Amino acid sequence: MSAGCYGGYLRSNSPVDPTMVAQGVHTDGRFLFTYGTLKRGFSNHCLIQDLIRAGDASFVGSSLTVGRLPLVCGPYRVPFLLNFPGEGERVAGELYAVSPRGLTRMDELEGTLRGHYERLPISVAVLGDPHSAEAEVAAEAYYAHPSYASELWRRNGKRGYKVYSEKEATGYVKRMDRPQDISFLDQIRLFVASSRS
Repeated sequence: MSAGCYGGYLRSNSPVDPTMVAQGVHTDGRFLFTYGTLKRGFSNHCLIQDLIRAGDASFVGSSLTVGRLPLVCGPYRVPFLLNFPGEGERVAGELYAVSPRGLTRMDELEGTLRGHYERLPISVAVLGDPHSAEAEVAAEAYYAHPSYASELWRRNGKRGYKVYSEKEATGYVKRMDRPQDISFLDQIRLFVASSRS
């Protein structure tokens, strides 16, 4: 991690206390912002439920990115956050305190070693009492891998969503129901290439 990165740790000037939100989870102060299928009510939330049961995650609260970022859909209506600060919208999602073991399981799901996503720092505001100030938290999120992010942004007409809701998820295809004879990266490449033809 570079010296200027806070890489998933709570900023010291934030009013959110990690010992309070982690509820006994050994997170080392790490927080993960979820914006797509890991959220409650979506297909991959079962992983977070498993992590919560194992003591490797706890829900912190609803949250919103501090800055604007593009949130787009790729093949099979899979959501992708793009690391293009200042583009797109402030994105709504959920914040979780996650243990190192929990992050390893999430990295596996998100294919970080296969070039699907990369886990990078993000600053989010925890939404709570409308009469109090937003608590800013340094977290991490899964971003589209840079090998295809620009093409995915162009494929979506350089327009993003504020939230991945049921509407945006309409048409989502679970991993087990996608073609198994082609890698997910190849599926992404075919998807972005289809806009050129």
